[in-house]
Amino acid sequence: MKHTSSFHFLLTTTTLIFLLLLSLISPGDATWRTPSHHLQHAKHPKPCKQLVLYYHDILFHGNGDQGNATSAAAANATKLGDYKFGMLVVFDDPVTKDGHLKSKAVARAQGFYFYDMKSTYNAWFAYTLVFNSTDHKGTLNIMGADMMSEETRDLSVVGGTGDFFMARGIATFRTDTFQGDAYFRLEMDIKLYECY
Repeated sequence: MKHTSSFHFLLTTTTLIFLLLLSLISPGDATWRTPSHHLQHAKHPKPCKQLVLYYHDILFHGNGDQGNATSAAAANATKLGDYKFGMLVVFDDPVTKDGHLKSKAVARAQGFYFYDMKSTYNAWFAYTLVFNSTDHKGTLNIMGADMMSEETRDLSVVGGTGDFFMARGIATFRTDTFQGDAYFRLEMDIKLYECY
């Protein structure tokens, strides 16, 4: 019986000491550790890999241009405003190293965008760059808002496979040219900050 009461006293005392020590640790003392390779470039990060590519989009309008079309509206605009609000476009677009549509494609951009503002042209992209060339093999996944009225727009690189395994970074869009809603070309300046 004496051993049982000693055990309860020891357990109670230990629990109280643990709770006292736990209360002394303030939330400010618990910090997240940043890997040292991130601290070196915290003010001016430099990409571990950079690519400048051109994305070509030819929208199919159902008028016989299907041989050249690389994208098509999967859902029509809602007629709410003059900026194609609600229109969904699915694409399989060529990506080249230069701005020439007829240049050899180094990747395909496969995914979708939809117009998501009623007051101006704005699209939201989610797509995969599929590489299968002598330079690169694998994929990069890109998503984010394309605010078309801005000269440049940043979208997130959220992952990848193959040569781009688990890559993360930024894809900066710049409209290189457009011909109404039939064709546009984007320059994509892709900077990766996590490379494995």
